[in-house]
Amino acid sequence: MSDFLLSQILIGIAICTDTLSFQFKERKKIVACLLISCTLISAHFMLLGHWTAAWLGLVAAVRFTTSIFSTSKKFIGLFVFATIIISIFTYEGLLSILGCAGGIFGTAASFCKEDKLLRQLMLVGTSIWLVHNILAGSPGAVLMEAIFISSNLVGYFRFYIRPKNQALHP
Repeated sequence: MSDFLLSQILIGIAICTDTLSFQFKERKKIVACLLISCTLISAHFMLLGHWTAAWLGLVAAVRFTTSIFSTSKKFIGLFVFATIIISIFTYEGLLSILGCAGGIFGTAASFCKEDKLLRQLMLVGTSIWLVHNILAGSPGAVLMEAIFISSNLVGYFRFYIRPKNQALHP
């Protein structure tokens, strides 16, 4: 089995955990699913030789693990710093810049106490990663981000838009 095929299989599994993540209301369950997904995504990028994205995936996994136990804003600076340092040391042009920007939005989202802002920030970060994955040439990762964005929007609608509409039209 080629590294590319294995990378796409890992992304397929990550798609499942990503899709599941935003169908939960509880922030800790959302973050736990994202932790699993980030680990798989990191291995995917290792197989493709995209080292900035691979290392940022591992940082994201540690970040999500940390944010399960704490939403302290003190951690944001630490993980933003780690994201920037990794992006500098593994610099591979535009892909590193996009990965860094996506990672910073993901960091801000990870430490949100409320899932509503978490969803909004993840939407921005995921959109950046979508562009990254298009340029990185991974069809599975592009599909994953598109599904992730869709799942996030469906969850956002279910929990925040539909209840307001139902309250206005009893």
